[in-house]
Amino acid sequence: MPSYILTLSCPDRPGIVHAVSGFLMQHGGNIDEASQVHDSGTQLFFMRVRFECGVEFLPLKAAVAEFAKTHGMRTSLHDSAAPMPAVLMVSKDGACMNDLLFRWKTGLLNIDVRAVISNHRDFYQLAASYNVPFHHVPVTAGTKAQAEAKQLEIIEAEGAELVVLARYMQVLSNGMCERVKGRAINIHHSFLPSFKGAKPYHQAHERGVKLIGATAHYVTADLDEGPIIEQDVARVDHRMSVEDFVALGRDTEAQVLARAVKWHSEHRVLLDGHRTIVFR
Repeated sequence: MPSYILTLSCPDRPGIVHAVSGFLMQHGGNIDEASQVHDSGTQLFFMRVRFECGVEFLPLKAAVAEFAKTHGMRTSLHDSAAPMPAVLMVSKDGACMNDLLFRWKTGLLNIDVRAVISNHRDFYQLAASYNVPFHHVPVTAGTKAQAEAKQLEIIEAEGAELVVLARYMQVLSNGMCERVKGRAINIHHSFLPSFKGAKPYHQAHERGVKLIGATAHYVTADLDEGPIIEQDVARVDHRMSVEDFVALGRDTEAQVLARAVKWHSEHRVLLDGHRTIVFR
């Protein structure tokens, strides 16, 4: 039978799990996996259910919409087998892009990379080796609006449900952030607000830090302050060179971004205001 993923959020109250499971049973659904959590701060309830069901997607989606309306829920229904259409954006550091492409092609990520967009030409051959269309869209201060319009045209033409800023080193405009809200993930080092600008690992090495890390978050108009999906750290010490810092930082960034992309593509991440609920 087809397998679906249902996610929902609503004000918390007794009986929600019972109502959801009863609805699925009425439609012949069999639950394979279920996770739920209550946020005591907002008094909201969040749930993710993966289930098998013989009902076709569109009729089931309509039934879910009626159920959600009756219970005051925000819901989303997905075919769990369908890979999520994705577009990668990159500049001149291709470590994260290369890692995502490899994971995708080896079946480790349930995504479908439809295109790569870059403001440089450095990785067109890498994209071509995976048979992914490469779009070179240069960006200058004078052409930023036109460049973003072209980028959005590509994103929408490819039906991208996920946009990954895999070390794309351009600040997106507020309008661009709004257009990709909830479906764009960024990755960066976790030193912020310290060590801003160029060569953050060099700055960190000079200051003798003992931990370096990475943060993956949703893109918002507030630069590098979107809801955090995943973070990780790695320990460093005085014996390590700047090059060691950079290499370890790249590895950490790639792993953190891959986990964030995996969880998003499996519909495990629900927004809770400025926070995220991640059902791992």
